[in-house]
Amino acid sequence: MTLDIRGSLKNTKLSTNPYVVFEELLSNAIDSYLIRKASDPHAPDMQVDIEVIFVPAGLDENQEDMIISCRDNGCGLGDEQLKAFLTKDTSYKDDLSISGIGQCKGAGRIQFFHHFSELLLESTYQDGESLTERKLHYLEPQKQIEAEDFSSASGSRVKVGTSITLKRLRPFVHAKIMRGDELSSLFSASDLKKNVLVTFIQRLIGLDSRLGDFEIKFSSQHWKKDTQNTSLRRSDLPSVTTVEAVTANEYNPASGESVADPQSFKISHYKLDAKQYDLPKNSIALCAKSSPVKDITSRYLRTKTEQNNPVGEYHHIVLIESDYLDLRVNEQRDDFEYIAAEFVPGDMFSQDGISYAAIFEAIDPVIEKMVTPADWKKETVLKVVSNQFGISEEMLRDTSTRIVYGDSPLAVAERVLKKYQERVISETAQIVSLKDEITSAEPDSEDFREKINELSWKYTASLKNIDMANLSQLIVRRAAIVQILDLACGKGLAMQNVGSDARRKDERIIHSIFFPMRKDSAEVTDHDIWLLSEEYHYYDYIASDMPLSKLTWDDGNKIFSEDIDQGVQEILEKRADENSGKRPDIAIFSKEGSVIIVEFKAPGVQMDEHIGDLQEYAYLLNAKSAGKLKRFYGYLIGDSVNPLRLGGSWTKFPMGNGWFQSSGLIDPESGMKLGETYYEILHFNDVIDRAKKRIGVYQGKLNLKLDFQEEDF
Repeated sequence: MTLDIRGSLKNTKLSTNPYVVFEELLSNAIDSYLIRKASDPHAPDMQVDIEVIFVPAGLDENQEDMIISCRDNGCGLGDEQLKAFLTKDTSYKDDLSISGIGQCKGAGRIQFFHHFSELLLESTYQDGESLTERKLHYLEPQKQIEAEDFSSASGSRVKVGTSITLKRLRPFVHAKIMRGDELSSLFSASDLKKNVLVTFIQRLIGLDSRLGDFEIKFSSQHWKKDTQNTSLRRSDLPSVTTVEAVTANEYNPASGESVADPQSFKISHYKLDAKQYDLPKNSIALCAKSSPVKDITSRYLRTKTEQNNPVGEYHHIVLIESDYLDLRVNEQRDDFEYIAAEFVPGDMFSQDGISYAAIFEAIDPVIEKMVTPADWKKETVLKVVSNQFGISEEMLRDTSTRIVYGDSPLAVAERVLKKYQERVISETAQIVSLKDEITSAEPDSEDFREKINELSWKYTASLKNIDMANLSQLIVRRAAIVQILDLACGKGLAMQNVGSDARRKDERIIHSIFFPMRKDSAEVTDHDIWLLSEEYHYYDYIASDMPLSKLTWDDGNKIFSEDIDQGVQEILEKRADENSGKRPDIAIFSKEGSVIIVEFKAPGVQMDEHIGDLQEYAYLLNAKSAGKLKRFYGYLIGDSVNPLRLGGSWTKFPMGNGWFQSSGLIDPESGMKLGETYYEILHFNDVIDRAKKRIGVYQGKLNLKLDFQEEDF
């Protein structure tokens, strides 16, 4: 018989539970006592002593190490127990048929070797009419433990039982599992008692009188602090407040059909008076074999303050048990295996037809009633959800969306929209004519935006109420606009397929996508200037290819003097004939003195030949506004530029193909500073990429997996 330490450490992972060693020691002590009690009905009440001694780690008294010992009055390490100790995957306890004993695979003690480098075991057991003592001293780097490593002698001690001492905590365990926290702040006697109460409450109560009037003593010693002593007795255990049973649906992974007999789950709720039980936190956990395994407290108590403090003057311990969970707990007993987040029919990797989603669907309503603070009202959240997002109770029922404690109105709205959009996305296969409608769009037509709105609503046609998906419709609509701009810049729209003799209007088309031509924001509210920048959507005034002398603020005052258009005409006459009738393509104004000038250049037109336009417009607008406009942001947008003609004042963007320049607006004659300028030369592709990234942020928040790709058309 041999216990391969190195092999066991490789095959059994380190538990993420910082208290796992203490829990395994106590669990084994309880099992040992139950074995003794089964053969000796007159055995004394269970007694367990857990002691922690904190010592300096090396010569540095600022770092702590600890020595742990656990003494019990169980059956001791007899021949059968010795065989089980030396067998990794043991079935020893499974065959004992002793009620309440913990079934195991013998992996728990491997955590001792994960955590510590030294182990001392001293045990006294009944050997016929006499007592026998067994001892073991393991010290790393010993690779194996064999039966011959145990010494045996006639018992000199009167009491039957076992003492296990663990020394030399591994530094990486302290750093990884305890996260470098002070050991004495985690494992003091009082902290251990609280942890044992939470962790073992279900098992200790379930064992009823089989442990007798037991006592578990805790002691902690520190070379700089006072010794702590406390204990947990049977009389300290509370009574269970509520026990409820629920069922969770299970499905056949291959067929997706519901299994006739759903899985049963028992929910035990302990409501403990905070004045009597000074617990460090509330605990809600999925359990295995009467012990907490997976903490899910944060699902029901969303903040650390709620988790770590009494709720309504009570601490709450809620334990969820099931045969299903017992069979799926991992060897480290800190999680479950083969339970998917959600059930996906036909998933070849799914071994079970029940999911966490199904479990939570069954247990959530029960637990929410148990731990929800009395001052929280679901109706308050529902009112905000309805008023701010237009989501009704009918929509909540339609999508099976529940409002639970800790939910914000936004979180509820996002869940509803996500569910509706998932339905929409599943129906997009029906949209077979999308390619023709996109490529046939004519941005300069009167019904262009109406056409886009109709197109985007095809993706939300399955919704029962348009208000259900306003936000999602906006994202879909913007995605369509970006795709059309992408096609227009590449001359891919149907209306751009013209003969060689026909006059091309590519710039006009691109212009109209951003903002309808010869309109202003007083006439048009439905535009897409957000393509350039989201904030420009909210400027005071936008004008597109309109005489500047006609532009007015909200109060009717003119922005510029009457002769400004003459000045513009003089600038334009310096340019080619095709531009001689133009004004700034788009001008956006703020009463705070900012103006954004946008100039589009048709595909193939060299933008470097027009960089002077921006500067001349800035001088003119400053002068004709009587100096009120002082900050000028200019954009030249096209697809062609000769960098050699830009000069040293332009800087290339780190990403993309664009350039920028920032400088003062200086009067060329007096040298007086008139304002500030910031100009960008952008390629259409850069504008499109920026817009796609902004849409991607919203799509990610809504989990809306909508992507207009050119290959889809």
